[in-house]
Amino acid sequence: MARWAKVIDHESCIGCHACSTACKSENEVPLSVNRTYVKYVDVGVFPQARRAFQVTRCNQCADAPCTHACPTRAMHARPDGIVDFDKDICIGCKACIAACPYDAIFINPEDHSAEKCNFCAHRIDMSLEPACVVVCPTEAIMVGDLNDPDSRVAQMVNREPVTVRRPEKETHPKLFYRGAHQATLDPLAARRPDGGLFMWSEQTEGSHNVVAGYPSKASKPGAAGDGHQPDQANSSAAALLSYDVPHKAPWDWRVSLYTLTKGIAAGAYLVPLLMILFGVLDADSPIWRWAAPIVGGAFLGLTGLVLIADLEHPKRFYMIFTKAHWRSWLVKGSFIIGGYSVVLALHFLFSVLDRPGRAFAAAPGLPLAAMTAIYTAYLFAQAKARDLWQSPLLPPHLLVQALLAGSATLVPVAYFIDIDAVEPLLIVFEICALVHLLMVLGEVTMTHATAHAHLATWEMVKGRYRNFFWAGIVLTAVALLAPWVGAALAPVALVGLLAFEHAYVQAGQAVPLA
Repeated sequence: MARWAKVIDHESCIGCHACSTACKSENEVPLSVNRTYVKYVDVGVFPQARRAFQVTRCNQCADAPCTHACPTRAMHARPDGIVDFDKDICIGCKACIAACPYDAIFINPEDHSAEKCNFCAHRIDMSLEPACVVVCPTEAIMVGDLNDPDSRVAQMVNREPVTVRRPEKETHPKLFYRGAHQATLDPLAARRPDGGLFMWSEQTEGSHNVVAGYPSKASKPGAAGDGHQPDQANSSAAALLSYDVPHKAPWDWRVSLYTLTKGIAAGAYLVPLLMILFGVLDADSPIWRWAAPIVGGAFLGLTGLVLIADLEHPKRFYMIFTKAHWRSWLVKGSFIIGGYSVVLALHFLFSVLDRPGRAFAAAPGLPLAAMTAIYTAYLFAQAKARDLWQSPLLPPHLLVQALLAGSATLVPVAYFIDIDAVEPLLIVFEICALVHLLMVLGEVTMTHATAHAHLATWEMVKGRYRNFFWAGIVLTAVALLAPWVGAALAPVALVGLLAFEHAYVQAGQAVPLA
């Protein structure tokens, strides 16, 4: 069986974009998106300057994270190593885009399915070379079988100095670069041009756009360290990004909202259950009997609607269950939510019938509610491209946020149906709010393992999402005054939590990968 790979010789590449146009023609790629394109970086200072190119596309990884994250196997690896896609079963969840460390996948604006370079698999199956290989005027793009020792690609990979992009992600790419400049391979090595003006294009800094390159200290008013730009660039080389293509973050405000509604759904059940287990709430309390299943069920239903609305193919959402790919945490999370919804329905039924079965529902309800709260951490961890989300503290932090959201939601409910539960709920709320703020403080002040995580944190705290971040911190801190000012202040923390989640989700996607 063949094991296809590609070598791009940047000692021969002249940056003519013939590969880009041939790819668009062969695969009918619409305007505004690209399966492949050529990035330009100007290295050095005039007159000692040169222009370096990088042909950017899918890396055909041997351990492709996009295939792990895809809930329906629409993104899959063929036996010959080509990572291909099936548009007929793509639900448009964008998990593959979030997972790809190379920003090589996009949503086709015409058919709303995920798409990328697939090695021109239809041509390979007919013993033809990919369109980009055929059209390249300098033969800078080569394809071959790594299992064939006589192939030019195998000989070049095995005998000559070649490199891959982001080897630390352990995806084992089969796209090799010969003679490529580090300023092009590292997406943060080159700084952004002043004013966002690129050759033949503009890079806007909208809240949902991924701005290429590393922020320049001089690209905005104010000196370095004034809170508007990072203190230093990632590279010591004089490298300026002169051409790139626009990119957008795959997950928008709907994912931010989903993290809150899911947290409320889990916390509304977990909080009274834990209070009963610790003896601070009676098992016959209306908070446990009625509020837990009704509030939890209502917000769990809202969570499902938000998740479906985020799909590019919402009518195909059922494929998560009928074509389930169990390696995907999107699938695991869907079944966890499904099991938790059954527990809430049984709990409500036992309350209506006035039967003691709520205790039996609570046995599976405790782990299911906890997993509903924290499984998003594992979903985010599958997004290997997003270094900010790789924190091992994310699962416990999401659990704390769920307890915070659940207690904040139940406090005003308790005022109407069980006044005696208000005080213990406020105690839980106070503890969880303080722990949440301390965990946020630790996350943003500790040294980050990678430049990507550092830049994402800067975007969250001082960059484009700073208003959401600080609003979330301030509103949560203000809500801590609830025991002294009035319990009705507790739900203010929900607004703060939503603002923080939006800053966290968007900042994690704000770092350029290509």
